Order: sequence, then structure tokens, then C-alpha cells
Amino acid sequence: MAQKSLSQKPEKNNIYYREQYLRHLPTAFCPGCGHGIVLNAFVKALDKLVEQQKLDLRNFVAVSGIGCSGWITSPYLNADTFHTTHGRTLAFATGIKLAKPSLNVFVFTGDGDGAAIGGNHLIHAARRNIRMVTILLNNRVYGMTSGQVAPTTPHEAITTTTPLGNPEAPFDISELVKAAGATYVARYTVSQPRSITRGIIEAFDNNGFSFLEILTTCPTYYGRRNPPGEAPRMIKDLKLSSSRNDPHKIRIGVLHKSSRPEYTEEVYAHKKR
Repeated sequence: MAQKSLSQKPEKNNIYYREQYLRHLPTAFCPGCGHGIVLNAFVKALDKLVEQQKLDLRNFVAVSGIGCSGWITSPYLNADTFHTTHGRTLAFATGIKLAKPSLNVFVFTGDGDGAAIGGNHLIHAARRNIRMVTILLNNRVYGMTSGQVAPTTPHEAITTTTPLGNPEAPFDISELVKAAGATYVARYTVSQPRSITRGIIEAFDNNGFSFLEILTTCPTYYGRRNPPGEAPRMIKDLKLSSSRNDPHKIRIGVLHKSSRPEYTEEVYAHKKR
């Protein structure tokens, strides 16, 4: 059998992505959790950005908070990662970006970490228009701490802290961040992993605060108490209930794009005056 040329590109399969970007560790995600789909989509986006010479992993840092979403990059990603305290993900990311603006900062947060205790940091990071990519995983519940109600939990949904149904109306996180001043806002679900990859690449190209909301599955705590229940049905439901064009469904795709001065550029320009 003829040997492959050393210059031949490697086959881009899951083994390639694991060897290239991940540490060899057992998964911390529950069976059916959608976070693993997001991790897969993310490393494919990284690979494409590296291949296009838009990103150098020596100038890359991923910041994550407390919650299931924090496990996506820390400790799995074989690169510089920063695992922060609950709700303070964007505060730490802001400090990193201000200290070294040349770094390419990616933030991973959850609907509890990013929209509840960290909600104030989220709206101000968007208002400042700091150049970073923030990926918020919305599984509609506090997944790591036994399934309490979250700011994104649907009205009347059952959780450990709302056993009779959630009396509150949920946040539309993407609309909130858009209103706060983000210059790139998109929403996808884990039933569209290729769209997530493309969305991350497009968000990276934006010179400002880029926000991706990913609707994901938590069969362990949300699914066991609410329909449609099991993970495959939850993923199918996300696909059927979302649309780029149907106004009666959850809107996915790019929700907003605009342009205005980037925060760290403004700060350093003032220092030079």
C-alpha cells in the first residue's frame, strides 16, 4: 500500500478535532446534554479560523463561568482557558481584553451564569461593545445545581423550585443584548450544529461585542419534568419549533448586525491623547 504524502492534509474527522484541540478527559456531560454538540461545533469553528489564518491559538483565551457551560472549554480545550466565579465571566473577560487587547477572547456562559447573577455584566459588556465572542447556552434551567428555575425558564414550566409551574415570564436574552448595544446577535439551536459553527466564525469577524444564544437540551433536569422529555425528542422539538422566517416560531439566524466604535480601541486612543 502506498504511503500518504507528508504534505497531504489530514482527514477532518472527529478524531482529528479531538487530537488537535482537546485534552483526553472523560466527559462531564449527562447523556443527551446538548453542550457536547456545541463543543464539537466550536472546535470546528476554531479549526476553520486557524486554517484561514484569522486566529492564532497563542493569542487565544476562552473564559467560562460556573455551570454546565463552563465545562465546554475548561478543562477540555487544549488551549488557554480561564474558569471564573459564578456570574462574573464577562467581568473577568473584560479585564483580560483591556489588559491585552490583542487577545482573541471567547466567553462561554449559561442562562443562569450569564443572565441571572451575571446579567448586569452582560448588558454592560454589550453596551461597551467590547470585541469578544460570547456564547450563551440556554437550556432553560439551572442544570448543574439540580434544576432550579432560571431567567429563561418558560412560563408554567416545572422545576425543582417551581413544582406548580413557573409563574414568571422568561427573558428573551438575544433581544435584551441587542437592546443593550451588541453589534452582532445571533441565535441557533443544537439541532443546527453547522449553523453554530458558521455563526461563531461570523461572530469572530465582527469588531465589537458578538453574542450567540444557543438553545440546548437538559434532559436530566428540564426534560424529566417537562415535555417533550427525552433528549432525541428535545432536539427534534428545537428543530421543529425554530425558524429563520416563521414569525410564530423561535427565530434563529442572525438577529442583528451593526457597526460602532469598539471599546478597547476607544480606551487606548484616549490614553495616547
